[in-house]
Amino acid sequence: MSATETATRPLNATTYDAGARPRVRIVHLGLGAFHRAHQAWYTERAGDGWGIAAFTGRSPEAARQLTGQDGLYTLVERAAEGDRHEVIGAEVEAHDGADLQTLATLLAHPDIAIVTLTVTEAGYRLAPGTEGEQARLDTGDELVATDISALRAHYEGSNFTLGTGGLDGRIVRTTAGRLLVGLAARRAAGGWPIAIVSCDNLPGNGAAARTSVLDLAELVDPLLASWIDANVSFVDSSIDRITPRTTDADRASVLEATGYDDVSPVVTEPFSSWVLAGDFPAGRPAWEAAGAVFVDDLEPYERRKLWLLNGSHSLMAYAGSLRGHTTVSEALADEKVSAWIEAFWDAAANHLQDPQLDIPTYRAALRERFANPRIAHHLTQIGMDGSLKLAARAVPVYRAEHGAGRDGIAALRPLAAWMDRIVAQLAAGQEIHDPAAGPLAEAAKATGTDQTAALLAIVDASLAADPDTVSALHALRGTFTD
Repeated sequence: MSATETATRPLNATTYDAGARPRVRIVHLGLGAFHRAHQAWYTERAGDGWGIAAFTGRSPEAARQLTGQDGLYTLVERAAEGDRHEVIGAEVEAHDGADLQTLATLLAHPDIAIVTLTVTEAGYRLAPGTEGEQARLDTGDELVATDISALRAHYEGSNFTLGTGGLDGRIVRTTAGRLLVGLAARRAAGGWPIAIVSCDNLPGNGAAARTSVLDLAELVDPLLASWIDANVSFVDSSIDRITPRTTDADRASVLEATGYDDVSPVVTEPFSSWVLAGDFPAGRPAWEAAGAVFVDDLEPYERRKLWLLNGSHSLMAYAGSLRGHTTVSEALADEKVSAWIEAFWDAAANHLQDPQLDIPTYRAALRERFANPRIAHHLTQIGMDGSLKLAARAVPVYRAEHGAGRDGIAALRPLAAWMDRIVAQLAAGQEIHDPAAGPLAEAAKATGTDQTAALLAIVDASLAADPDTVSALHALRGTFTD
């Protein structure tokens, strides 16, 4: 049947034969486009019958849309030469993130073996540690403090009271808080082991998830924390697949190409990568069948991705925006931005010497991916949460270069561009999408090098105390629009 003959068909299990639905074995927190282009795609491609029950983050809209389509959606792989369409059926259930009762019921079932997370760097609610110290749960964070009070108030015996008169997702709003409710239910039901896999762009993401959950558990019930420590594996992963926001034009193109009216398609690039390190005590899908790689030491791969891909993304997000660009491909086409990217990559590559990382090939692939004009990866999307992202993407490169006796200017440039962009947004009355938006606005009230130091302190307090670093950083500011 042609696309024109089926053009009014909605996409759902009645109109599209997706075969037998897989059994739910995975719970996911953070239902969004990236999860559906990445973890759900890998699970679908594994082909061994694992299904996902996903929960939204801030808004229930994505769950409503997917539920209306019986969990089916179109994945569009957008290459420079054209699109490839695939219907994904791994998302068996989609729920409002506030539905704690369903989350607890799922995690209390022995079939559930894995929880995956895409909640952004900010979702872990960690306060940066001082140099040499581990970051801990930020108990001064308003949402964390509210969760602690609510969880303590509704903890009876070894479980939490839910529903009327108890907890729900409007009260417990942090990722760690919601996980704690589900893990307590699992412990009370039978105590089966489980793996939690962080799929967010921050170094040591498994350790970050573990710290967030265990610190909160210790404040609520140390015995629950001990059970989590003994029975929950926190898996590190490095993820990579550029996935821009879906537009009305994307929905129209899917309808034209497939004949199905999909209200929730996902557009992504052909490239994908997933490297994982950790234990899966209750089993896992054969993600390696879709190209995932399992390693003993994730750190070199994590650094390659965070520094080369994510670091250059941040540089483009701020410097490119200052120069009037709106997408990655536009920014890359700017000769000055392109040269800044190469300099940043050179600095990072000095500290990525493992031959298995094949840095020249990786850099060439990044250039090809970034230049794809059909992937409209918007700089405003990449630029969110800059105070957290730059701490992982630019600061480590600067420290490594400085430690090697070099000036590290190329690694300071993303920070300088971010500062100029923040100040420009505040001057224009624009909203700052950053968990430190309030402190950033306060820091920007200073002038000269004091302002530079105050903004840097939000990213890294110890660097802000170094006058040479502040001076070098300040000298870069104002140079992006020349």
